[in-house]
Amino acid sequence: MSTEADAVARPRVVLGVSGGIAAYKACEVLRRLTESGHDVTVVPTAAALEFVGAPTWAALSGKPVSSEVWADVHQVPHVRLGQEADLVLVAPATADLMAKAAHGLADDLLTNTLLTARCPVVLAPAMHTEMWEHAATQANVATLRDRGVVVLEPASGRLTGKDTGKGRLPDPLEIVETALGVLAHARRHEGGLSQDLAGRKVVVSAGGTREYLDPVRFLGNRSSGLQGVALARAAVTRGAEVTLVAANVALPDPAGVHVVRVETTAELRTEVLAAAAHADAVVMAAAPADFRPAAHSDSKIKKGDDGSAPPLELVQNPDILAELSRERALPGQVVVGFAAETGDATGSVLDHARAKLARKGCDLLVVNDVSQGKVFGSPDNEAVVLGSDGTTTSVPLGSKSVLAHVIWDRVASRWLSTASGTPR
Repeated sequence: MSTEADAVARPRVVLGVSGGIAAYKACEVLRRLTESGHDVTVVPTAAALEFVGAPTWAALSGKPVSSEVWADVHQVPHVRLGQEADLVLVAPATADLMAKAAHGLADDLLTNTLLTARCPVVLAPAMHTEMWEHAATQANVATLRDRGVVVLEPASGRLTGKDTGKGRLPDPLEIVETALGVLAHARRHEGGLSQDLAGRKVVVSAGGTREYLDPVRFLGNRSSGLQGVALARAAVTRGAEVTLVAANVALPDPAGVHVVRVETTAELRTEVLAAAAHADAVVMAAAPADFRPAAHSDSKIKKGDDGSAPPLELVQNPDILAELSRERALPGQVVVGFAAETGDATGSVLDHARAKLARKGCDLLVVNDVSQGKVFGSPDNEAVVLGSDGTTTSVPLGSKSVLAHVIWDRVASRWLSTASGTPR
């Protein structure tokens, strides 16, 4: 049985729903928020209620639902909701809703809440391509982003009717993960949402490469790509233009991220180097294979007549992290590597990591202890971030989103040091 103290401790989220066909997808957003322990108040517009009725929102949230400022006037909901919220998330956000928010119009409960909110605000747009691309909408989006509002990029795909194009609501899972990342980051910064990556171009790699022996078999590793996706998502919320080079990642594309999909280490190297040519930072969270088969068979390799395994000759793959560190594409470019280490008779996890940092020449190295399969596929992570300047930042076990923001904090700090003339 929950107590009053438990209710107070739960993060308070206002889920705004505006009047688009994608309103039904907000039911999944609401479910994920409530199941993750958040206190959610749904505030639909009158148009949204034409798509999904108030009883549905009330049943899913466990709270009464209203779209009017005239309900429960004695509680002053048009001011109180925005004042008390830890996060306001609008999904879907129509062109009309964003126009009102950008110009400070407040003609219903949701727009009043947006005008009074002093917490982070996340908008997930959904509309037809022509509406998204219209100069007025783009100007409104720019205005909102300048004010610190996180406006996700809509996805591309099937819209209403036979239309396809950019304007589809991002995947509900991505909306929730992004929103919760924004909330966690804001709490770490005492309510503020940093846009310290605005105007920056960053590249993130994620996942694990595959090196094929034949059409059926490959050498691979256990990297899921969760940390790389969390890094990409966090960078978007902080204002960056993000390219994610994803190696065999079976996850939805992060909202607002340009995703390039690859399989092998050679493909990863080609795409990362191409994107890095214009990037302010490159974070190599992917796990490239160190070796590949010396030869690839065009047909499935068979067992020997006696059941013996054929010999397997391996050759070394290019060291992408060392190459990026050695040949910086731009002055002041920050390069971040990852090290999945285990201790052994020759040294501890950090001993091996410090040697790797010196050998690779990157600016930051994120060290994971992967003894007994830790980290891989888990939603949580703990790490130590080593800096080439001798700094050490320990990150206790928590969500991969939290670690992602710590990494970007350290990257932003490196940019400031470079700008001020402090040695790297």
